[in-house]
Amino acid sequence: MWEKDVNINEIREIRVRPNVYFGVGAIKKIGDILKSLKEEKNVNKVIVVSGRGAYKSTGAWGYVEEALKANGIGYINFDKVTPNPTTHHVDEAVKMALDFGAQAVIAIGGGSPVDAGKSTAILMEYPDKTCNDLYEFKFTPSKAAPIIAINLTHGTGSETNRFAVVTVPEKDFKPAIAYDCIYPYASIDDPALMTKLSLSQTLYVSVDAVNHVVEAATSKVASPYSITLAKETIRLVAKYLPKAVANPDDLEARYYLSYASLLGGVSFDNGLLHYTHALEHPLSAVKHELSHGLGLAILLPAVIKYIYPEKGAVLADILSPIVPNLKGDASEAQYAAEKVEQWLFSLGINQKLKDEGFTQEDVGKLTYLAFNTPSLDGLLSIAPNSATKEIVAAIYTESLTPYQK
Repeated sequence: MWEKDVNINEIREIRVRPNVYFGVGAIKKIGDILKSLKEEKNVNKVIVVSGRGAYKSTGAWGYVEEALKANGIGYINFDKVTPNPTTHHVDEAVKMALDFGAQAVIAIGGGSPVDAGKSTAILMEYPDKTCNDLYEFKFTPSKAAPIIAINLTHGTGSETNRFAVVTVPEKDFKPAIAYDCIYPYASIDDPALMTKLSLSQTLYVSVDAVNHVVEAATSKVASPYSITLAKETIRLVAKYLPKAVANPDDLEARYYLSYASLLGGVSFDNGLLHYTHALEHPLSAVKHELSHGLGLAILLPAVIKYIYPEKGAVLADILSPIVPNLKGDASEAQYAAEKVEQWLFSLGINQKLKDEGFTQEDVGKLTYLAFNTPSLDGLLSIAPNSATKEIVAAIYTESLTPYQK
């Protein structure tokens, strides 16, 4: 069905870039990766960028530290990355890396440590620049230190692509960058490292993957590749997320959720993103404690409603594991939105913006940030319809409370 929404006369670039070592036990490949990094790039010192605890509690650090010592590679740890990392975190990591003489970055964690690690890798090559310079687009980087991404969540996709996000707290900006130089040198997706995710983290990161592909499959630059990946991503999440919720130690469930996340990362590396990410970034820039995945989940139903008339065929197809029997007709927009919200509620994600402290009075500021945060206007420009301020405000407003009372 989705083929109806594709213009075969438009030329698309299909991106398939970093090598990802995937599967239970993949962390054991870190020794081979570091050996190759040392031989190919002459790396003798690295900075390890992570959050405060997960890199150790998951068991990842034990393997990494052993491999670093075995390969004679010196290391220093920056373990201060928080959810929604800021430019200050990155600048501190960069100073530590430069003072130590690090030549590469190992990022261990979910999207926040990996994105902070990518940003650090760029600025290690541009020591006269700051992270504010990078995320306010005051220069265009063409090089970065090599990056190894060890992913600890099944949602980010950052280990597969050229994107990174960091918050500029002084301005409530949460821009996104995309440069070829920050494709990882190599990445690891080991589902066994993800079993300690909390219930909320398990839910939110998988919903992040769903949002990645809904946007990548419906943007103005979507390709058959991004659409195909989207359909499989949503099928896997719909099937295996309830299993991971029921049994956090279910490695089969974690495996396929990790694979769904990987596919999602490649999908949006090709089809890019639009409404939900452009509108979520202001939410978690204003309220740093808001989980990115939760913000996306809150916005998703309204976004589907407003893009359905333009991309009904694609959405009916890729959403079929969640909302069966859609025909793709524009008249289904409200129904599709309500059914997606119902699916989220069935998983236990029943929060809306009012539950997170937002009110109608905030809609004006959020709409302003969506259009004025560096890079987010670019995402809005590739939405499948004309992303006016009125539509953005309507999405925020309709996300304040549930559709179904």
